[in-house]
Amino acid sequence: MSVHLGRVTSLSSQTWCRVAQARSSWKLWRSQFNSGLSCRGMAGQSDSPMNVFDRKAKRIQKNRTALMEDYRVYEYLKEEIGYRVADRICDVKRKFGVAVDLGCGRGHVSKHIYSDMVGTLYQCDMADRVLMQSELSPEVPTHRVIADEEYFPFKDNSLDMVVSSLSLHWVNDLPGCFRQVHNALKDDGVFIGSMFGGDTLFELRVSLQLAETEKEGGFAPHISPFTDVRDLGNLLTRSGYTMLTIDTDELVVNYPSMYELMQDLKGMGENNCSWNRKPLLHRDTAAAAAAIYKDMHGNEDGVPATFQIMYFIGWKPDKSQPAAAMRGSGQVSLKDIDQLDKLTKDFHDAKDRYDKDRLDEIAEQLQDRTKPNTDNKK
Repeated sequence: MSVHLGRVTSLSSQTWCRVAQARSSWKLWRSQFNSGLSCRGMAGQSDSPMNVFDRKAKRIQKNRTALMEDYRVYEYLKEEIGYRVADRICDVKRKFGVAVDLGCGRGHVSKHIYSDMVGTLYQCDMADRVLMQSELSPEVPTHRVIADEEYFPFKDNSLDMVVSSLSLHWVNDLPGCFRQVHNALKDDGVFIGSMFGGDTLFELRVSLQLAETEKEGGFAPHISPFTDVRDLGNLLTRSGYTMLTIDTDELVVNYPSMYELMQDLKGMGENNCSWNRKPLLHRDTAAAAAAIYKDMHGNEDGVPATFQIMYFIGWKPDKSQPAAAMRGSGQVSLKDIDQLDKLTKDFHDAKDRYDKDRLDEIAEQLQDRTKPNTDNKK
């Protein structure tokens, strides 16, 4: 690979081998991280959570954004996802008495919650300066609480809904957080949220790994590890949630170059806060990474950045919730699945016959009621 004036002129076969090595190294690291998530989600393992992120550094990074005069410029991603999470709350046709916006940031979800959805709302965030800048619901009484997601401050069986948007990916003890939320929910309470998925910022990750390997002979993780869909579902199930709904979405945002992307991440408060992060990124390494990024992923609009979003909904069990049918109550065998069209036609024919017979029965009853009573006349 040769770099000249910030531009990659060619990518040799050796470089593509390093791309594969970087991806393999990242997959290995992420699999170890996800294995740690699974292990700490098992019973008896919650007292020794995996310590990956420096929570104090993350609080400082988030509070630092509150000192910026143009902090709203960097809120576009969280605003969009917050609106989509609030839209999922609207899909639940119920009014929740007490709700918590966990890791609320600047109120990206709360400002879309109205009186027909929630009775009382609590906004929680560990960054006090960011919390004071949060937007409130226009209709719902809202209270601000400085609280860490890892230490949920609410009593058991006290909440009807907990919502969280793009905050839980910085939590060390994610299974413990899920269990604390589960305990705080009332029976038939719901946990609705969103998190960054494992493919988030893969373009930036690979570019930095290749550049550091080329310039420094090795690389450090500049992008924090994320949970994937399978592990998220397992963690929610182990924490006791039922009727799970998990779906993913991808947002691709184009930037002029890698530098604007990194500046926006800093403005969002999404700097890397892993304990094993490097204190600095050398200038020549950054230039090489920007060149690799442009050559491998660039388009006519600049360079794309992929954000994979995972949305989830989990319910605390209750007797009133729909349950699976009793064993042996099925009327159609799976071995007849190849005859689905015939089974559907037979079902509709039977329904039509039933409807016709029922209509005839009702007509006879009406005739009997309108027939003159000859016995009374006599």
